[in-house]
Amino acid sequence: MLGEFSTGPWMKPFRSVYLIVMDSVGVGAAPDAADFGDEGCCTLGHIAEQAELRLSTLCSLGMGNVIAACSGLPPVEHPGGFYGRMMEASPAKDTTTGHWELMGIIRQCAPPTYPDGFPPALIKEFSRRIGRGVLGNKPASGTEIIAELGPEHLRTGSVIVYTSADSVFQVAAHKDEVPLEELYRICRVARELTKDRCQVDRVIARPFIGDAESGFVRTSERCDFSLAPPRNYLDVLVETGVNVTLVGKLEDIFAGRGFQSSLHTTCNKETGSALMALRDSAKEGFCFANFIDFDMLYGHRNDVTGYAEALNDFDRWLAGFLSGWREDDLLILTADHGNDPTTSSTDHTREYVPLLAYHTRPLRGGVVRDLGTRSSFADAGATVIRCLGVPATAELAGEDFCANICPEAMSEVHQ
Repeated sequence: MLGEFSTGPWMKPFRSVYLIVMDSVGVGAAPDAADFGDEGCCTLGHIAEQAELRLSTLCSLGMGNVIAACSGLPPVEHPGGFYGRMMEASPAKDTTTGHWELMGIIRQCAPPTYPDGFPPALIKEFSRRIGRGVLGNKPASGTEIIAELGPEHLRTGSVIVYTSADSVFQVAAHKDEVPLEELYRICRVARELTKDRCQVDRVIARPFIGDAESGFVRTSERCDFSLAPPRNYLDVLVETGVNVTLVGKLEDIFAGRGFQSSLHTTCNKETGSALMALRDSAKEGFCFANFIDFDMLYGHRNDVTGYAEALNDFDRWLAGFLSGWREDDLLILTADHGNDPTTSSTDHTREYVPLLAYHTRPLRGGVVRDLGTRSSFADAGATVIRCLGVPATAELAGEDFCANICPEAMSEVHQ
C-alpha cells in the first residue's frame, strides 16, 4: 500500500504524527446539544469567564481563534498553527465513542446507559458468579459512592457497583478486602456478562484505600475492560507497517489492539513525561495520547479552579514540548467531548472540540490557517494516515485536511 506514495522527494508528508486528546476540553455547544440536555454549554469558554487562564502557547496556535473571544482566550492575527473545530457525528458524548470516532468509527446508535441501575437478573447472576454480594447498582459519583457505601463494603465484603451517564459498569472495592487481581477477575466476569446482554462499552475496576474516619481514596490502579472496536485507523496503520504508540488510557479504550507499544499513564504529568521521552527518541510513526486529568479530576467534579490550573499547566508543558520541533513532525491537538464544570451536572457535555495542527515546515505565502468546522472527529484520523503516507480506506469515515496544512508536501506526494 505504501508503494503508491514512493515517488518524488516525499515518501510521506511527515515522519511522525502526534495526536493529543485534551480529554473533555470542549469549545462550545454542538448544534444538537439541546437533545442531550446541554444547551449553552462551553467548557473552555465558561472556565475562561470564571477563572484565570494563561494559555499563551495554545492561543499562539489559534485556540482563541477557535472559540469566541473572551477573557483569557484572545484570538491572534497570525497564528502559528492551523485551527478549526470538529463536530461529533456519532449520537453520543462518551469517552469510547469520541476516541473511536477520532479513529474513523462513526456509531449509528448511542451505547446503552442505565440511569436506573442494571437489571436485577444481571446483578443476581453477577453476584452468583463472583461469590459476593452487590451494593449500590445506581448512577453515582465514584468518590461519593465509596464514601457512602465503603463502610458497609468492608463489613460485608460485597462489592460496590455503580454507573454514570456513560455506558459503564463500574466495580469499586477496598484493596484490603478485595486484592487487586481479584477485583480484576471480578471485572472480567462483569465484562463477559455484559458483552452481549447489556453491551456496556466499559467495565471499570475502581480500587480504593482508606477508612471511614480518615476518608476513602481511589487509587491509580484503575483498569478498563472495553468492548473491542470495529476495524479502525489504528489497525490500518499497524497493517501497513507504521509504528503506533499509545499513551494514557488508550490501550483500554481500544481493547488492547491496534498498536505496537503502549505507555499506560494515569495522570497528565505522567502522560507529558512519556510524550517528552518519545519526542526526544525521534521515533517514527504515530503517537496517540490522552491527557485525562481535565475530565477525571475536574470536569466530573465541577472544579472550575482545578480545571483552569490543569489547563495552565498543560500550556506550560506544551511550550516545552514544541521547543525545537522537527520539520518532519506534525502535532494535532483536539478533545473527545466536553465536560463543562460550570453546569449543575457532572456529566460530559455535547460540544464541538478544538482542532489545532502544528508543524515547522516552510510554507509559501497565502496559506489559509482556518480549517473551518469539520463534520466528524474522524477527519483527524483520516489526516493522520494520509500524513504518514498511508492511503485512505473507504470503509472508514473522515476527510483529511493534509492539503490544507502542508500543500507543497501533498503536491509532491501525488506527483
